[in-house]
Amino acid sequence: MKSWPAVAVPALMGVHTIPQISLTNSKTLTKELVGKKDIYRMYVCGITPYDATHLGHAATYLTFDLINRYLLATGAEVLYVQNITDIDDPLLERATRDNLKWEDLATSQIDLFRGDMVNLRVIPPVHYIGAVEAIDLVSQAVTALESAGSIYSIDQDLFFKNYSSPDFGSLSHLDKESMKEIFSQRGGNPTLPGKIDPLDCLVWMAKRENEPGWPSVHGVGRPGWHIECTAIALKYLAPSESDATCIDIQGGGSDLIFPHHEMCASQARVLTGKDLAATYVHAAMIGLDGEKMSKSKGNLVFVSKLIDSGTDPMVIRFALMSQHYRLDRMWTQELLNESIVRVSNIRKALQSSTIAPTDSVIGQIIHSLSDDLDTPRALAALDTWAADCLKGSSGGDAAELRCLLDSLLGLAL
Repeated sequence: MKSWPAVAVPALMGVHTIPQISLTNSKTLTKELVGKKDIYRMYVCGITPYDATHLGHAATYLTFDLINRYLLATGAEVLYVQNITDIDDPLLERATRDNLKWEDLATSQIDLFRGDMVNLRVIPPVHYIGAVEAIDLVSQAVTALESAGSIYSIDQDLFFKNYSSPDFGSLSHLDKESMKEIFSQRGGNPTLPGKIDPLDCLVWMAKRENEPGWPSVHGVGRPGWHIECTAIALKYLAPSESDATCIDIQGGGSDLIFPHHEMCASQARVLTGKDLAATYVHAAMIGLDGEKMSKSKGNLVFVSKLIDSGTDPMVIRFALMSQHYRLDRMWTQELLNESIVRVSNIRKALQSSTIAPTDSVIGQIIHSLSDDLDTPRALAALDTWAADCLKGSSGGDAAELRCLLDSLLGLAL
């Protein structure tokens, strides 16, 4: 599938030490140093395109854009893959509700998403893969799981035995009853008659009446959600046999920890004998004015609508980075207004005839990002520098700082 246009990322000016980055690993619940490598493999779960990009999506993809930018600044290559679930129940349901062809709905929302990513200056993935174009990959993965004795059928649907992996449950840290409850809320069916275990997940759904299907050795049907990402990650990230894990970073929103990432990891363990990722990174949820932001509540804030209303995309990016990626947080008009002022002050400072010394703020920004993407601390240092500029302090290099903000924070100011 076509990704969005490349984002120009300038090389850092001057001589700067870029330390190894530490990130909080959801599996160990600790902040861990990401090992130094020449090539990093990162997989981030993409959208199901039945609605436009909301701020929760944006916050997640900005998190991994920051990781991508930081790793690139170390001189490494980042092999970044993102999927898009362009066939799934929610998409079909929304298309039926709105009397649209599901393909047309998916195409329209994917186009909006691409535009939002361009406006927010998110570096595109090296491979952007739709579920529909990965049908053969999924079929091959299901066949391999079948050979391992981990697949069984209920009618013509195929299910994966999650407990085939001895590590199942180690990512989410949930007891079985909690897993069953969450699974039922997020697309699973733990009470389905015929299941060997309530937490076994669908990997191949036989074609239903009035729904699309694709031919395979398993019959005409379509992929389950979890196996889609597992198959795409293992193919397009081309894991190295010498590495202890298949990939370096698996990421997405915190709502994907269970069941999605837990089940992807269990499938990868059976397929490869390895853990899927060395580090599991998850961005927290965004609420609106004190309430959870969700499709069911109808209180989503869409990036495209904000931009269409005249909001500067760099202000949106700044606002989303003004709080830590791991903290559930609220989007409010007050936050937006505050970010407008902060960005304006920084722009004025960068254009000032007297530029405050920049070595210290550059060092603070780099150090803050290396420490689990501490963007609030980085932006606070930038605020202080801007205030010093506007007071007349001098001796800095505006071009060098502007370059760093663009390269590491994605802020084109």
